[in-house]
Amino acid sequence: MNLRILLCGSGGQLGREIQQAAVETRGGLDITTLDRTALDITKRKAVQRALSTHRPSLLINAAAYTDVDRAESEPEQALAVNRDGAGHLAMACAGAGIPLIHVSTDYVFDGRSRCPYQEMDPVSPLNVYGRTKAEGEAVIRASLREHIIIRTSWLFAAQGRNFLTTMLRLGREREALSIVNDQEGCPTFAGDLAHAILQIAASLIHSDSPWGTFHICNSGETTWYGLARSIFDLAPPTLGICVKNLTPIPTEDFPTAAERPRYSVLDCRKADKRFGIELPPWRSGVERALKVFQAHTP
Repeated sequence: MNLRILLCGSGGQLGREIQQAAVETRGGLDITTLDRTALDITKRKAVQRALSTHRPSLLINAAAYTDVDRAESEPEQALAVNRDGAGHLAMACAGAGIPLIHVSTDYVFDGRSRCPYQEMDPVSPLNVYGRTKAEGEAVIRASLREHIIIRTSWLFAAQGRNFLTTMLRLGREREALSIVNDQEGCPTFAGDLAHAILQIAASLIHSDSPWGTFHICNSGETTWYGLARSIFDLAPPTLGICVKNLTPIPTEDFPTAAERPRYSVLDCRKADKRFGIELPPWRSGVERALKVFQAHTP
């Protein structure tokens, strides 16, 4: 059976990785990609037209408003994409009788736990971004039974705007950097998450009601400082990293518009049990992302 996938948000870092993963995955995947210019998910009628035109058997939503700090001053825009857009997709999928795979975030939690968060733990976001993503999850659950919500964390890739590419840029410009060392999470390579999403998509053809929320991240946990340290340690000399002094600092020494959870490690055992998905260690993801970055750097 050929699985016809409609991918929303194909222009973002995760969307690009899903497209690449589809190329690397053999057999049974027919994927149509729509970036923001092709489909604005904040427009309900546009979403309905897209499903009527392409008639997919599954929709994957990788579209999101992800600028955590800017969301504090643009809450309406964040809500329009992360809550209302998610709702439009869910209701259109309900009308068409197809399932939805939707990507969410660890920032739906407040970080006050000291144990990895499980899927059933209550959400309590600290910032606008997390709140809009939590509300998006809620509207999907209320609108569509046949859904998979995937929460992930600290997503990075070789392209786009993310922590890894920011560190590589700064690492070639500065000899000294100070990085927050009291926020803990699970760095996740977008390429690994993309393959996991497509594995779930393929399993839905034969699965018996796997619907619900799942946590999927690279294994292991660290701080932003630990992630930066690994990026610089693993970066090949050809990238010209010149950082000599990397200093760990507390959150209070690096104020941001949006408050971040101090601990947002996700427990991913449910996805492993249900789909057989266990992503490799996050350092492995960093290594592979650096190889891709190097390959595309003049």
